[in-house]
Amino acid sequence: MRGWLRGPEAQLVGLSLLVKVLLFGWGLIAIALDGQPADLDQVFAIWNRWDAPHYLDLAIWGYMANDPGVTPTFGQTGDMDLMIVFYPLFPAAIALGRLVFLPDLVAPIVVNTIALAFAVVLLYRVVAREFGERVGWRSVVFLLLFPTGYFLHIGYTESLFLALTLGAFLAARNSSWGSAGLTGGLAALTRVSGLVLIPSLAADAWSEWRTDHRWRLGWGWIGLVAVGFGGYLLLNQLVYGDPFAFIAIQRDHWSKALAWPWEGIAGVVNRLPNGELVDQLVLGWAELAAIVLGLVGTVVAAFRFRPSWAVWMAGNWILFVSTSFVLSVPRYTLVMFPLFAWFGLLAERRWAGIAIGGVSLVLLVWFSARFALGNWAF
Repeated sequence: MRGWLRGPEAQLVGLSLLVKVLLFGWGLIAIALDGQPADLDQVFAIWNRWDAPHYLDLAIWGYMANDPGVTPTFGQTGDMDLMIVFYPLFPAAIALGRLVFLPDLVAPIVVNTIALAFAVVLLYRVVAREFGERVGWRSVVFLLLFPTGYFLHIGYTESLFLALTLGAFLAARNSSWGSAGLTGGLAALTRVSGLVLIPSLAADAWSEWRTDHRWRLGWGWIGLVAVGFGGYLLLNQLVYGDPFAFIAIQRDHWSKALAWPWEGIAGVVNRLPNGELVDQLVLGWAELAAIVLGLVGTVVAAFRFRPSWAVWMAGNWILFVSTSFVLSVPRYTLVMFPLFAWFGLLAERRWAGIAIGGVSLVLLVWFSARFALGNWAF
């Protein structure tokens, strides 16, 4: 890997590993302060919460329909027939890790460690190409310090999806359309927001056309993103006999259905005065803050960044809020990589960099401790 890395990229990979070690150590400290056992057996277990056990169970059992009798290894009994809402590439990668004899709780951590190494290098390259190495470096630092940055290190899809997305953007910027389509197709097998790569990569093709007004057959590779999503629909068909089975399951069991953005945002606003103060902060104000940040970042991208970046921001933001029950936007925001380029530019003024980094770090410490303790944190 050393030959592949250049400049400060090895340092950024090392920084991501350092943050991981500090995060896992902080998790043990947090549960010890709470009076829970804090032995080494808990190092990985405390991060296997909420969605993470479902990905592990999929890696072990695979997808199944109408079989509530199966007892999942990590999830809840009777819910395996609902797991089609989780896209297949990440559990497939975990399953591959298990094939090489990684322990169950370690396999997703290893997968994300590798994926994050690629993600930080690719983010650096994507941003540095447009704004220089210093801004590229800072953008990676702000990604790692983001308040929900702990999801980059544990059994969630953020690192893998971000690495594939950035790979697609970098390949398109280099006119390697086959690689862009392939990595984009894999992204669409990881999360539904991979579909936003279709208009985003098309915007890069349009930018290329504007330079010489020549059409290129290579642009057709963008269609591989749709093929990737088609693979997910085929999985639905094979398991349930319905390519759109996931829609009904999301609606009936996760209260997720398409809605106008203002309806989704209104639901968040209505949650603000409900529950205890900490619930208002996490379920209300943090969600609303992430929504506002994403919207402001989208406007900034439209005026300051490449058209493809603006399309990526706008498409993801609309996707996050166009649901009847808006939740986890602070986590989803991690994949809106132009935000971190914007932070990197703002940090050219030292006080702005210190302010952004300081607020991010404080929230990262708080949210990650909540997650390690088993409390909802996106």
